[in-house]
Amino acid sequence: MENLKEKTAKGLFWGVLNNGTTQILNVIIGILLGRLLTPADYGIVGVLSIFTAIAGALQASGFTQGLINLKSPTSNDYNSVFWFNISASTVLYTLLFFCAPLIADFFHQPCLVDVSRLVFLCLPISALGIACNGYMLKNMMNREIAIVNILALISSGITGVVLALNGYSYWSLAWQQLIYIVVTNIVRFYYVSWRPTLHIDFGPVKRMFGFCVKLLITNIINTLNQYMLTFVFGRLFSISAVGNYSQASKWSIMASTTVSGTIGQVAQTVLVSVNDERDREKRVFRKMLRFTAFLSFPALFGLALISHEFILLTIGEKWIDSISLLQILCIGAAFLPFYTLYQNLAISSGKSNIYMWCNICQIVLQLILILAFYRQGIKMVVYAYSAFTILWLLVWQFIASRLIGVRIIDSLKDIVPFMVIALAVMVATYYMTYQISNNLFLLLSRILIAAALYCLIMRLTGAKVMDECIRFVLRKN
Repeated sequence: MENLKEKTAKGLFWGVLNNGTTQILNVIIGILLGRLLTPADYGIVGVLSIFTAIAGALQASGFTQGLINLKSPTSNDYNSVFWFNISASTVLYTLLFFCAPLIADFFHQPCLVDVSRLVFLCLPISALGIACNGYMLKNMMNREIAIVNILALISSGITGVVLALNGYSYWSLAWQQLIYIVVTNIVRFYYVSWRPTLHIDFGPVKRMFGFCVKLLITNIINTLNQYMLTFVFGRLFSISAVGNYSQASKWSIMASTTVSGTIGQVAQTVLVSVNDERDREKRVFRKMLRFTAFLSFPALFGLALISHEFILLTIGEKWIDSISLLQILCIGAAFLPFYTLYQNLAISSGKSNIYMWCNICQIVLQLILILAFYRQGIKMVVYAYSAFTILWLLVWQFIASRLIGVRIIDSLKDIVPFMVIALAVMVATYYMTYQISNNLFLLLSRILIAAALYCLIMRLTGAKVMDECIRFVLRKN
């Protein structure tokens, strides 16, 4: 038990460090590119996101999770997944290469022909590292994963900024994506001792296929869910409007990913290791639920609080139309990390069919919402989309209760106190600072006051999750 607890703590520690550092770098890079580029530049590359994300899900085919779910995957298992991904990515890139003119016609942007063909190169290159990523996650190499992400982000960020400074507009964003994938794979192979061989055996892929195909379908649906608004807006509204939404979405996802990425790096591995002991699995799950709430609500509610002055100070007034969208998205995004935890519970239990059908129903209902509200403008669609994101979490809670017996009252006890405290802190901070007119002073004041109030209340209420985090950090130092 202590061994698992220590591994989980180390995984979460490096997960926080990894996601926190990468998101700080993302903020810096995002600010620089936001100042150098226009909403239209972001819109051009933004409409391609859904194609690259779906193609990426197809090439991975759920085998990363499949490898993690194996108790003791062999070298042959990794090799089989490696060659399958290479084959799939080659076919996908060829198909997308010839579809580039159709994509450009759909969005009425001729420049997308050449841009998409460059961006789609991410697929065959990323395929080289999918098996290595599965190896690192399975072995909880979270320190190495942090180093991989940081080095890739710095390299790609420098590339994007240099190109933007030299007037390459949307091409800077395209090359930034490609360089990120290249550096990621190089560093992964440096850290992973496993190497692919020319002995190609698709037997392991066939054995995992029944489980993984459901994950594949679900990953595609999750991708559609994440990029659906950008895709629909790209067809219905101006490319500048798409750019404003893309910018707002980027910042909200960046904040929620800091939390969900931390949880995702350890959740499946830890839950797989305890899924033969139901009571223990429930305790572990609820503890991770509290940790998620402890981080997610102050991070996303806080971003909503400072969004106005943050956008104006960092990327300028040309992005002012993205502020209200960001505030709305932050409320819904505060609940997204819980999806990561609930979904990993289903996957670790071997219930990929439940995982698949729950996500299919979600995407269908969200599509209906979009069609019902799009005539009322982007903002109304985002309101409906965010509200549905919160409500659909009840469905995942019902699934969790069936899988491990965690009751809704238990989950509410774990989640609601952190949500109420975070909300109260942000409201109090707003009224304590709303008369400040200087945007820089306002931004710094709100961050410092909100952080101090939240930490103080956590200490006064005796929140165990905060005490455990502090003890672990002090022990590491």
